[in-house]
Amino acid sequence: MKLLISFIPVILASALCSSCGNPGTPNPDQKKPLKALYQNPHKPGTYDYFRAQKGYPRNYGIWKNNAILRRTNPSNASIHIDLSEQRGYLMNGTDLAMDYPISSGRSKYPTPTGNFQILEMTREDKRSTSYGKIYDADGELVNADADSRKDPIPEGGEYIGAPMPYWMRISWDGVGMHRGKVPRYPASHGCIRTHSRAVSIVFEKTRIGTRVSVVR
Repeated sequence: MKLLISFIPVILASALCSSCGNPGTPNPDQKKPLKALYQNPHKPGTYDYFRAQKGYPRNYGIWKNNAILRRTNPSNASIHIDLSEQRGYLMNGTDLAMDYPISSGRSKYPTPTGNFQILEMTREDKRSTSYGKIYDADGELVNADADSRKDPIPEGGEYIGAPMPYWMRISWDGVGMHRGKVPRYPASHGCIRTHSRAVSIVFEKTRIGTRVSVVR
């Protein structure tokens, strides 16, 4: 009996060691250490905080300085478009009133850079005379990305230009700013698509003659 009892500690120690496995082998059930969560170093509500958010500038965030925005009107507003960041900036002199997402022309139809001014404004009922969709005589869609200048229209069919509400023309070549789909990359035929939550503000704060700068 004494001999048996003396072996018990040895058996238990052996069992415990075998359950631990090789100390150099990672435990597959052990969770990986959690990565430190990103901490925005700036004060919430400030523009620095907005720009330091993860995903900026290619997110859908819109920032407004309400005090400056209230003072902004068609007599003092200008617009700056950054094609690299895919962002638009409504300015009051040198003060930023609003930072908002845009989608410019894709590589085949690049948005021109330079200094422009708004040449024409139409709130509703504006459609593209160049790009849109073509339907056959039965009303079936046959071309979802049609160019009216070169794509054939079936007999009895029709071309319907893409809608461009809140149209703000900056070039007589057909380039302008307007409401449209704003994926976070260049996707248009050259126009500057402006996010639906920002375009009406841009429209109301500008006029024919408002300066627009476009940089890459």
